[in-house]
Amino acid sequence: MTHTHADNARLFRSLHTPSAPLALANAWDAASARVVEAAGAPAIATTSAGVSWALGSPDGGSLTRARALEVIARIAAAVTVPVTADIEDGYGADAAAVAETVAGVIEAGAVGVNIEDGTRPPAELAARLTAARRAAERAGADLFLNARVDTYLLGLGDPETRLAETLTRARLYADAGADGVFVPGVTDPATLKALAEDIALPLNVMAGPGAPSVAELGGLGVARVSLGPGVALAAYDAARRAARELFGTGTVTAPADALSFAELDGLLAGPGGR
Repeated sequence: MTHTHADNARLFRSLHTPSAPLALANAWDAASARVVEAAGAPAIATTSAGVSWALGSPDGGSLTRARALEVIARIAAAVTVPVTADIEDGYGADAAAVAETVAGVIEAGAVGVNIEDGTRPPAELAARLTAARRAAERAGADLFLNARVDTYLLGLGDPETRLAETLTRARLYADAGADGVFVPGVTDPATLKALAEDIALPLNVMAGPGAPSVAELGGLGVARVSLGPGVALAAYDAARRAARELFGTGTVTAPADALSFAELDGLLAGPGGR
């Protein structure tokens, strides 16, 4: 069955619930998106770091808007589930440029975006979120705006006031049009619970070593859990391990359940492949 942009947008919104948090294993190209979808993903999220690495660039503002949009379009065309795109700071120097990016994301087929504040003043992300919301409205599209708060990820400000600062930013971003708030870099259950209790929008956090399980995060009030660049890092680590073994011992081994050539080729030739 073919899903329209509106269908996917409604579905994507409905998946944000602490009773069964939306788990996202972030993809970076069409093949990784198909693998993740085939594993049972209800939606696909991109990782900007993974996309940058695959294109031969470091993470953090090195991609042009055009290159990023091309990858988003390829991923959206390769899968049947909703796609949300990590667009870093919006790939633009100001709010007006971010609006152009968002229009391109919608045209590419995505139903959601992440936009981060980084080290910018919070008011700048608020302006970008407002511009993004207006761009979606002009396009007549339902777009899930996820505002990323980098206070914990980047260790911004005084640790004693970091929670309060994060909550202040979350309220500002909600007023600017955000639909969700993403706070990566937090694994402490007490902090996660405090964030979920005080943020009125669905809370998104990043999973990884040392973090509670998805079910445990849901119990704390988290509605969305993503892996960020974790899957891409694992894939490149597998490539490094194989190369080191080949150049070291001259042997080649693989896990018993390793993805086969036929499986991956079949995924890209199947109903969701393009």
